[in-house]
Amino acid sequence: MQDQKLERGLKNRHVQLIAIGGAIGTGLFLGAGKSIHLAGPSILFAYLITGIICFLIMRSLGELLLSNLNYHSFVDFVKEYLGNMAAFVTGWTYWFCWISIAMADLTAVGLYTQYWFPDIPQWMPGLIALVVLLIMNLATVKLFGEMEFWFALVKVIAILALIFVGIFMIIKGFSTNAGASSFTNLWSHGGMFPNGFNGFLLSFQMVVFAFVGIELVGLTAGETEDPKRVIPKAINQIPIRILIFYVGALIVIMSIYPWNAINPLESPFVQVFAAIGIAAAAGIVNFVVLTSAASACNSAIFSTSRMVYSLAKEKNAPVPLTKLTTNKVPANALLFSTVVILIAVVLNYVMPEGVFTLITSVSTVCFIFIWGITVICHLKYRKTRPELAKANPFKMPLYPFANYLILAFLAFILVVLALAEDTRVALFITPVWFILLVAIYKLRKTKTNEIEVAEH
Repeated sequence: MQDQKLERGLKNRHVQLIAIGGAIGTGLFLGAGKSIHLAGPSILFAYLITGIICFLIMRSLGELLLSNLNYHSFVDFVKEYLGNMAAFVTGWTYWFCWISIAMADLTAVGLYTQYWFPDIPQWMPGLIALVVLLIMNLATVKLFGEMEFWFALVKVIAILALIFVGIFMIIKGFSTNAGASSFTNLWSHGGMFPNGFNGFLLSFQMVVFAFVGIELVGLTAGETEDPKRVIPKAINQIPIRILIFYVGALIVIMSIYPWNAINPLESPFVQVFAAIGIAAAAGIVNFVVLTSAASACNSAIFSTSRMVYSLAKEKNAPVPLTKLTTNKVPANALLFSTVVILIAVVLNYVMPEGVFTLITSVSTVCFIFIWGITVICHLKYRKTRPELAKANPFKMPLYPFANYLILAFLAFILVVLALAEDTRVALFITPVWFILLVAIYKLRKTKTNEIEVAEH
């Protein structure tokens, strides 16, 4: 059983688009309305700052992964540098992160489907999407890569189309019901910080949530054909993508539609096209946003199953979860994660109103923990393994200053979460999760020790 290995079936184009897809999720398409409403045009600075931090996090992750090609996911290096308990807590937390992302995305699938079929209950489309994605993921890792490639391609084409159409409208001075399209809309409605510094700070929760999943490239390392070439390439292109897809798209949106005319409850993408009077365009954008949510859910099913598989290999999850099919897919791990994601369908049935913000807030807190652990592991690796670091061609820039800068930024995000009432709940819920994990780990360790003593 133990010589079974995951297949290296992901090609360069798969990994490149998984990297883009990971960075463009529901947070941009659905969450941008809320964050623009909070911050106004200063949201652009929030995306730039968070983007730089995420790039540095990815560089530390990339350096760690390439320091040892036997690492299949970051649980492996957490175990090496911080010990088994940290690996147990980190692995299960990352699993939980992606479970909550899948829940948020299934919620989004329900909301977007109601755009065409308002009478369909919110939970039903999510359930159908989950079943289809599970079947596809059970086939081969190549099929996951292929699906993610096309999902991400739809997102990329849509955002580029929005930018090109938008620039054309701005040059032509196209009029909407909120006035003429112009770059001056960015600062002529109360300046760049219309809601003061407070609104700018509060927008960071949604902005950070928009970037979660960016580290998925790190999880594909064990199933990438040529990790030494592919992973640095995918990571180094992140800044350009952030500038084009986030900053570019939002500049265009807020130039066509002043920030104060954007409905926080709707996708600004749909709003812009509806404003032009192209009824079909809003439908097309809705389709893109729907595939974006499905894509993120697809990534979630993939990553949670790989994480559970990694944990099970280290005896931190039930051993049957290591079982691979003839196609080298961890089927039991896939089924286990999907059953848990099903809870989202139940939540959408019970409380369709408050699901999205609660889930995204909890997920953001857990991702902050994961990113922090990665950066701490990087610090430890540089201090304890200087010979490995010297030989590594893909070094993180500005070490150790960058590490401390990232940790300070993550602490700042936790403070921001405490400021807003709807996200504060997550700060109270999440510690319970960590306490629970530590308790389970200690119990299991005691039990294992007792069994070993009894055997001797």
